[in-house]
Amino acid sequence: MNTPTESRAQIVIVGGGPVGLGLAIELGQRGIRCVLVERYTSPQPIPKGQNLTQRTLEHFYFWGAEQELRAARTIPRDYGIGGMTSYGTLLSGYRYDWLQRELVRPYYFTDNERLPQYATEAVLRHRLSQLQDVETVYGWSASGIEQDADGVQVTIADRNSGRQRALRADYVVGCDGSRSLVRDAAGITQTLTDHDRLMVLLVFRSTGLHGLLERFPNKSFYNVLHPDLEGYWQFFGRVDLGTTWFFHAPVPLGTNRDNFDFRSYLYSAVGEEFDVEFEHIGFWDLRVAIADRYRMGRVFIAGDAAHGHPPYGGYGINTGLEDAANLGWKLAAALQGWAGPHLLDSYDDERRPVFASTARDFIEKAIQGDKEFLAKFDPAVDKPAFEAEWLARSSGARSEVNSFEPNYEGSSVVAGQPGAVCSAIGSHQFAARAGHHLAPCQLASGRNVFEELGAGFTLLDFGASHPAVTEIKRAAEARNVPLKLIHDDNAESREFYQTTLILVRPDQYVAWVSDGDVTDADGMIRRATGGHPDGTGGRLNS
Repeated sequence: MNTPTESRAQIVIVGGGPVGLGLAIELGQRGIRCVLVERYTSPQPIPKGQNLTQRTLEHFYFWGAEQELRAARTIPRDYGIGGMTSYGTLLSGYRYDWLQRELVRPYYFTDNERLPQYATEAVLRHRLSQLQDVETVYGWSASGIEQDADGVQVTIADRNSGRQRALRADYVVGCDGSRSLVRDAAGITQTLTDHDRLMVLLVFRSTGLHGLLERFPNKSFYNVLHPDLEGYWQFFGRVDLGTTWFFHAPVPLGTNRDNFDFRSYLYSAVGEEFDVEFEHIGFWDLRVAIADRYRMGRVFIAGDAAHGHPPYGGYGINTGLEDAANLGWKLAAALQGWAGPHLLDSYDDERRPVFASTARDFIEKAIQGDKEFLAKFDPAVDKPAFEAEWLARSSGARSEVNSFEPNYEGSSVVAGQPGAVCSAIGSHQFAARAGHHLAPCQLASGRNVFEELGAGFTLLDFGASHPAVTEIKRAAEARNVPLKLIHDDNAESREFYQTTLILVRPDQYVAWVSDGDVTDADGMIRRATGGHPDGTGGRLNS
């Protein structure tokens, strides 16, 4: 390594978009010394990544930024943020509600939200500025990465002056987007599924479009299915209420800013003309990409560096922020000395199959399903058959939200069912299940369980025997695993979760459940922290 080392940190995060910022907050709040390197001095004003799920807002709650994020919302609180799907044009008359996240609201502690990504980044930057353990280096880019047995060296350069610094750390995380330098430097390959489609992103101003769409109150994003596009969407989204919009849709290969009539394309998608003032015209290739591994030694990747897909359904930013929440506590555990040798590997084991399932079972399945529907049904040919199928699709739109429930049932660090796998397909239930997100519940104290969870592991005891709880506490103490005990001898809570003992991970996922008996407390704690020697870990008696 020829570049002199100037500073030392425990973690270097390359890329300061939402995922890098979220990871830095997660680590900084746990007392981990980080350096965040971001090439832009301020967030870029492109309104992508707007739909934030209830689960994502739970992250913001734990990161101490939920209220500030809600205050940054660009659409008034009394106006809804739901979506709709239309056939042919926005104004065709055939439509149904789409992506109704309110259907799963009872299973999460927080409401969902909608605002442009640059507004989200501004909130995260402000929260990060309050954490003394994180150094932010804005306006710099990573130019080289080398790792050895003892750590990683990251060379960074000021984008204006070219001045270089070297950062030495235990680990580096690349949150640096789809063209990730970190991924390439680590030698991590990708698997690509190219749809051979060029997409345009238009950002424009129009009060006339707002007037046309006032007939659909409380809607903030609109998906048009047109037969000519074979299942690929024409998608409109509000940036604010009444003025600014974004639109993305397929365009012919070879399209550029000067050889295509974007104004007429907008008119045809809406079904009527309106005023348009363009602010941005950009292009991207429609493809699905997934890294073949999320870890290479001391190098990790997250967010768009690890996975990419069309911005269909709002999965992208939410998936990336879940990467940050999953990886953050595991890196902290490794650096604080209580992680087992397999805990860091569980990041890839859990997050990569969940993304693969998201892309396969939701995004690409939706494209293929839309394509088949458009090829088979046409109101001009058989109106009754079309309308019957359209009604059925409306019901299907509800089931999509219910069945998207990322879980880690097959993870080696949770006591899931034999033969289970990690997947984005699941079901929303209040019952506590190993590998699944914990549902919120009001405790006998009157507070929600989410308000009581610890920063480390939490053991929820709803009337278990004292010896069982004592065994688990001793096992955690022996391995220096942070464990908070919440005792609530409440029959209603026990009935709600349908179990007596629940071990909750630092990312609010359930690691283990039991009816109250424990046969191997040390094995259970060892497994949950990645210390299992054979992938079996502790057994439960339930």
